[in-house]
Amino acid sequence: QLQASGGGLVQAGGSLRLSCAASGRTFSRYAMGWSRQFPGKEREFVAVISWNGGSTYYRDSVKGRFTISRDNAKNTVYLQMNSLKPEDTAIYYCTASRKLFSSDVSEYEYWGQGTQVTVSS
Repeated sequence: QLQASGGGLVQAGGSLRLSCAASGRTFSRYAMGWSRQFPGKEREFVAVISWNGGSTYYRDSVKGRFTISRDNAKNTVYLQMNSLKPEDTAIYYCTASRKLFSSDVSEYEYWGQGTQVTVSS
């Protein structure tokens, strides 16, 4: 129901835009977010956005570089990633919560497949 795309290989300092298209239900009143997972480590939240886009949350390491946005008419959420660093290399996952806004990963019930982001130095 959540289809992420836009990952790839980019040089350090470059940009990528991830997209997550939702299907099967309308997520317009769901909080949505992006998380990432490094090899051998737990998944961590990167950014979340409230149902209407009015509130956002970013982990400290991506503040000022990543921007989350959504288009409810298209049932899609985006993650614009600028000034990418090798340490951003991970599998990125799209997720959704029935909460209108939440930065608590335990409140996210819907997860899409991941998209690989690789940043070379």
